[in-house]
Amino acid sequence: MITTVILCTYNRCHSLAKALESAAALRLPEPDQWEVLVVDNNSNDQTRAVVEDFCQQYPGRFRYLFEPQQGKSHALNAGIREARGDILAFTDDDVTIDPMWLQNLTSSLRDGEWAGSGGRIVPVWPGPIPRWLSTDDPATMGPFVAFDPGTGAGPLTRPPYGANMAFRKDAFEKYGGFRADLGPRPGSEIRREDIEFANRLLAAGDRLRYEPSAVINHPVPLSRMKKSFVLRWWYAYGCSEVADSGPPGNSKWQLGGIPLHLFRKLTRWMLQWQISIKAPQRFASRRNVWYIAGLMVGSFRLWRRKTQPAGKV
Repeated sequence: MITTVILCTYNRCHSLAKALESAAALRLPEPDQWEVLVVDNNSNDQTRAVVEDFCQQYPGRFRYLFEPQQGKSHALNAGIREARGDILAFTDDDVTIDPMWLQNLTSSLRDGEWAGSGGRIVPVWPGPIPRWLSTDDPATMGPFVAFDPGTGAGPLTRPPYGANMAFRKDAFEKYGGFRADLGPRPGSEIRREDIEFANRLLAAGDRLRYEPSAVINHPVPLSRMKKSFVLRWWYAYGCSEVADSGPPGNSKWQLGGIPLHLFRKLTRWMLQWQISIKAPQRFASRRNVWYIAGLMVGSFRLWRRKTQPAGKV
């Protein structure tokens, strides 16, 4: 059986080199084979040279693929098409991979009982955590790519994150690839391409497994430890949630496609933001305001696309 690690990258040649260094130390038991397929999503830095250096150092272990169409989902789908593996694992271009990661993440996928799996993502902080950020709040941790449902392995009832997940290749043959309207691309920070795909499998009754021993260390850039970044992330997450699943809740009563209950929630969290005394609670309320604003804007855009004549949107 062959396992392919798909790693998409764009203009991150320095962090990519460190990620590939840790990937070179991966271990799988014989006779299993594995490869790392790096998908260059139209980078204009030294990405190609970095990958080709690893291809020369580790013949047959690393492969380079160029995908000119910008957008992470395009890169992911190109990687899926070109992968040689029966099992496809996914990670990011700025992580450090534990040597046993691939074996621990994929061992449960070999007999067909599980369609996919997800592992633990540990954030690596560049300095002291701001006092407004509560690491005990799973919602606040979303922008930092932290994923830690606990220490026990077992069924996943929520989608894993794209930095640490794996699926049998036949899942993509059955359900299609990642949606190109989701995922980061020029002019859009809307994400959720990983969550939407996993939700497709869960909705169809396929089983996903959580493997806490499959560990990825994910650095947190200083630029992300700012309120402005976290708020923008949650606004984009709200927009992408609507693009994925439609307007939230009972959408019978709407104004311009926006469910009326969102106006009530927006008012509540704006008030909570103003009256909260403790910094983490105050910021969590503010974060919810931005998230709901994203839901509202996403709902309006969806309504406008559906109601406007073709070519007018």
